Amino acid sequence: MRGFLLISIPEKEKMKKDIHKWFSKSLNKEPEIAVFGHYGYALLMFPTAGADLLEYERFNLLESISSFIDDGTLKVFSVDGIDNESWLNKILPPEEKALRHQQYDDYIIKEVMPFIAKNCKGKVPVITCGASLGAFHAANIFFRNPDLFNGVIAMSGIYDLKFYTDGYFDDVCYFNSPVDYLPGLTDEKILADMKNKSIIIASGQGAYEDPGASRQLSDILHSKNITHWLDLWGEDITHDWPTWKKMLPYFLENINI
Repeated sequence: MRGFLLISIPEKEKMKKDIHKWFSKSLNKEPEIAVFGHYGYALLMFPTAGADLLEYERFNLLESISSFIDDGTLKVFSVDGIDNESWLNKILPPEEKALRHQQYDDYIIKEVMPFIAKNCKGKVPVITCGASLGAFHAANIFFRNPDLFNGVIAMSGIYDLKFYTDGYFDDVCYFNSPVDYLPGLTDEKILADMKNKSIIIASGQGAYEDPGASRQLSDILHSKNITHWLDLWGEDITHDWPTWKKMLPYFLENINI
């Protein structure tokens, strides 16, 4: 009788996950940030409207890109959102919403970006990313600070801040609304910093998607001779998690870092 060699196959190791927080001078509170993975370039992810740092994990978007995380291609930094303290807050006066929005951007630039460098033990390429309202944040922070980032993946976004402000519009709003400030941008250094970066603007054309918003942003970028990838998916592609779970791994597979 022949013997059989029993080989024990270890279970797949769970994705490395750490939660960090500190007192933010910009926000005057202790927001959290989730870090997934060991090493690689940084994917800075902004949640959808009113959501938190673990939303992308809960809806299995991170599972859809787990191969990129597990093999060390990238490391995910998923930040908390404060949209409920700004544009989605129905009680605050609009000028306070605008101020809170600016404080959030200050938090990302002055606190999160240094944290990413420290966590990665040195500067690494950083790609901003988000879906829905998170796409707006990812695009806006990239276009306002193109010298700090290597690209953006914006899925199913609207890039006109007036969509969220109920008619209110001040200087803070103007300088945080890409379709408003980009057409008038003439600073050659800032424009040069945007060029040759990986800019991906994507949308479905199905229920609750707004492909016209992506086309509008694309037209503005074309007018500035800024190379980018506008990718409009079909009418069966809706504004929902299955869409973003298809899109994100596809774009990560094809992005140039």
